[in-house]
Amino acid sequence: MSTSESSITNSGIISDNMVLERDQDIPSSHIPVVDLSSPDQELVARAVVKASEEWGVFQVVNHGIPTKVIQRLQNVGRQFFELSEAEKNVVAKPDDSREGYARRYELDLERKTGTVDQLFHNIWPPSSVNYKYWPKNPLDYREANEEYTKHVKMLSEKIMEWLSEGLGLWGEAIKEVISGEYMMIVNYYPPCPHSDLIEGLDPHTDVSGLTLILPNEIPGLQVFKDDNWFDLEIIPSAVIVIIGDQIQRLSNGRYKSVLHMGHMPHLALTWVRPLHKTTVDKERTRMSWPVLVRPTNDMVVGPFPEIIDHDNPPKFKHIAYKDYIYRKVRHLSFADLDS
Repeated sequence: MSTSESSITNSGIISDNMVLERDQDIPSSHIPVVDLSSPDQELVARAVVKASEEWGVFQVVNHGIPTKVIQRLQNVGRQFFELSEAEKNVVAKPDDSREGYARRYELDLERKTGTVDQLFHNIWPPSSVNYKYWPKNPLDYREANEEYTKHVKMLSEKIMEWLSEGLGLWGEAIKEVISGEYMMIVNYYPPCPHSDLIEGLDPHTDVSGLTLILPNEIPGLQVFKDDNWFDLEIIPSAVIVIIGDQIQRLSNGRYKSVLHMGHMPHLALTWVRPLHKTTVDKERTRMSWPVLVRPTNDMVVGPFPEIIDHDNPPKFKHIAYKDYIYRKVRHLSFADLDS
């Protein structure tokens, strides 16, 4: 029986690769899926920690975000990208800003890139929100995004609490460092007749701390682990959780940051991190709604001193988040910071 056939019970709850029993391990051949509604919350916490250690990516279901809130967010996002270019450019991204609408790539078969449009805007805290980058059309865009923000923030904080406790720390430890800002990104990949020849987004790990992604119904994310690619199965209303660079650094490498990438026909198998890639579809539009949870620019990030000892020496040096971004976007070496 295939994964899709065996993993959905009559109640619609994932079972095969979900942690349901105390001694059940996450199967090594499946991207983990964790049911947050399990009455055994200690078991849920262990499953989240295990997935972050072994994969750096997992999906959560029964996470408390109402389906109608998810559907409304996706509806207003889709409606925005269906507007004319002139209407979308009302919130165009300036060159000196991280926020706004922009076309990241045009279709270029020689460079193996497909069309990718993106919308960026901060959603938390209120002091970081600039509504001039939020679409006014559709009219309920702001209300839909603010409602989703309330729920995704609570979900992210619970995940960070479990990850902190998994390191033997107080529950707020990771949140105090990582959750300075929340940014919404809406990715729009229109149908591409040459989908077998092009890539999705450039290879990258998430520079932030944590990413929570809502995809639409079109699959496109794959994870590379143990010399194999694994498809991330689309589960209605599930949220994909990806560990970013800053949580990897805080945990001294215990939690794995995942490399996103497009098509990689000649993969060098020397990466120590799990990888993942995005693809495009020939006939259907693929969209995703990542929320990046990231430190403030001046926050200094490095391994928690409480987890460093003789048997676990530091693998990373401390660096301000803004300086880390500076190096990352310019593809500068981290050799002097990473062991």
